[in-house]
Amino acid sequence: MSLLVLYKLLAIFITVALGWFAGRMRWLGEASSQTDPARMLSNAAFFIFIPALMFRTTARVDLQALPWTTLLAYFVPALMIMLAVYAALRWAQRQDQVQPTPATAATPAVRAFAVTFGNSVQVGIPLAAALFGEAGLGIHITLVSLHALVVLTVITVLVELDIARSRAAQLGAGAGQGKLWRTLSSTARSAVIHPVVLPVLAGLAWNLAGLPWPDALDETFKLLSSAVAPLCLVLIGLSLAYSGVGGTWRGALGVSALKLLALPALALVVAHWGFGLTGLALQVVVVMAALPTGSNPLIFAQRYRTLEGETTAVIVLSTLGFVVTLPMWLAVLARLA
Repeated sequence: MSLLVLYKLLAIFITVALGWFAGRMRWLGEASSQTDPARMLSNAAFFIFIPALMFRTTARVDLQALPWTTLLAYFVPALMIMLAVYAALRWAQRQDQVQPTPATAATPAVRAFAVTFGNSVQVGIPLAAALFGEAGLGIHITLVSLHALVVLTVITVLVELDIARSRAAQLGAGAGQGKLWRTLSSTARSAVIHPVVLPVLAGLAWNLAGLPWPDALDETFKLLSSAVAPLCLVLIGLSLAYSGVGGTWRGALGVSALKLLALPALALVVAHWGFGLTGLALQVVVVMAALPTGSNPLIFAQRYRTLEGETTAVIVLSTLGFVVTLPMWLAVLARLA
């Protein structure tokens, strides 16, 4: 692993540590039932900065120039493992024969998201540049441009469906067709009028309409988007300070193992033997899949008030474990080549 990547990892841990120190010193105030500094910061990211990033990305991406085979070679296994984890956890909930509440209904989606969503910017970009040069970095950035768009949009629809289903069950099963229709329409509205999905749809509409993209508009959204990475890293530290991760390490270890081992293994099999990828494109896809869990799953967990401590622990553990698992995957790729 190059010094550049190690320095980036060190910068991530230092930034998280600064957030933790700010939380321990209570610089942003005490947490209470009315105010929660970590949740306020998470809401700022979820409702302002991430929507700006999603809109700018989808409005500017060149849809005709995308390498669709490489994109499919990454996103097919990513969605496969995300949906498999989600389905397994939904099945486990049904086996418990306990109807999930609107809060616990989000558990399968939050864990599945943490298994799938990697730190493709703070760790991934310098890593791709160091390992694969300009050509590999170009492939990686193409994947990054659609990473949140694809994964976050799918998981958002799933969690909104689960929450709507749980609320409908609480209202009673014999409510009739009218209430069923109201539940379905409410779910569709929640899934579309959402701080993640709506900017994506608006950006795609702007892109497909061929509307001009003024420099002033680009600078505005670029400035807002640039706040996502440092804000999310500080948020991880704040969550550690305010909420802790007590009792969540066992679940976090399982999710981290799936992220660092199962996802890249599946990506290797699907990309190489399924889509016939070789050489640089295969290496970039597998390394992208092998990245540690990013910070977006924590914002997602805080949005739905589910598994916040466990998701924080997953980010920390997977980033530490990545130092060990990355050389292993690089050795596998070298042997395959």
